[in-house]
Amino acid sequence: MPDGVCAARAPQETMRILFTCLLLMLLFATGLSKPANLKPKPIDKRQNETPYEKFKRQHVDAKMTAKKCEAEIKNKQIYNVDNSCKDTNTFILSDYEKVKAICNGHGSPHKNTCLTESKAKFSIVKCELKNNGGRKPNCQYKGKLLTNRIVVVQCGGLPVHFEKDIVTFESNNTTTGKIPMDSTSVPTNIHV
Repeated sequence: MPDGVCAARAPQETMRILFTCLLLMLLFATGLSKPANLKPKPIDKRQNETPYEKFKRQHVDAKMTAKKCEAEIKNKQIYNVDNSCKDTNTFILSDYEKVKAICNGHGSPHKNTCLTESKAKFSIVKCELKNNGGRKPNCQYKGKLLTNRIVVVQCGGLPVHFEKDIVTFESNNTTTGKIPMDSTSVPTNIHV
């Protein structure tokens, strides 16, 4: 090739290199090349969970203790829709299969409602809000371990909503039987 052809290509190559460098500098200056901007945002798993999965996350934990209320509620992201703290959250101390069974033959209709109460008794941890009006993540709870409870849930083939717990007292007098009470009731007819 003649020297004039090579000499004419040199400025074109220089221009391409300069143009490429300019584009790269613009990318860095706008932050488009930063790895953090290229990563997809994490998906909030709670947005895609089924009602049963939400029920399990919020209400079933065999290893829960009364002292772990604040930590578990924060860890499991249990808040009202507006990010305010829930007044009360109840954890059933059992495995998923036993709780699921309430809606599959091991429960009975609760009064005249669409709710189902367990035939089995469970231990529960009830976490009650100490700082009324608190907002995520500053929710403070006091936990109580309660035993001998029947739980009342809404079923949709599987448990999808925890409604309440009922305490039952067993009497030594066989004719008296069980005295079911809501956990907020005060017994008036206990026979001993």
